[in-house]
Amino acid sequence: MYRTPTHIGIIPDGNRRWATQNGMNKEDGYEHGLLPGLRLMRAAKQHGIQELTYYGFTVDNCKRPKAQVSAFSDACTKAVKLIENEGADVLVVGNTSSACFPPEMIPYTERKNTGKDKLRVNLLVNYGWEWDMNNGWPSREIPRIDMVIRWGGMRRLSGFLPIQTVYADFYIVDELWPDFKEEHLLDALEWYSRQDITLGG
Repeated sequence: MYRTPTHIGIIPDGNRRWATQNGMNKEDGYEHGLLPGLRLMRAAKQHGIQELTYYGFTVDNCKRPKAQVSAFSDACTKAVKLIENEGADVLVVGNTSSACFPPEMIPYTERKNTGKDKLRVNLLVNYGWEWDMNNGWPSREIPRIDMVIRWGGMRRLSGFLPIQTVYADFYIVDELWPDFKEEHLLDALEWYSRQDITLGG
């Protein structure tokens, strides 16, 4: 029996590398990250996870070439619709005053539904940890994260919610995000169940 985390942070890294490995332009990889996100959300709900926070894109990501910025912005806009259509409570957190923030996502910056048994899903869009800290902590509605899962093999948080992850366990999947399999989540849950969770106590 798993000791199940209540809230999991998702860093879906490796879209550009996946696209390059599959003979595509880098920006083409983001579209291929949408279905994995949906499949993970459905699997998480089946396994009793109550909340997910996905890292969409960061303030720093907006320094990338225009085609890539447009592609990951479009992918996040589609993602929020997919999440909503699944019946989840959705919240988007990010710097809305920047031109990099998709205007279509403004309505999602306040959580509308509070269904008791619904999965809560947060999406970080044009998010930056310095922006968060310097603007009164706009991410305050997002609770503490129990475990962060990062795809793509990198061993870093990349500015992902530094306050909420203060006691998070960190699980790495070497496969690139578009190659997501449900087994990745199951392995992470099994690993988490064996960790000594003390929260400093």
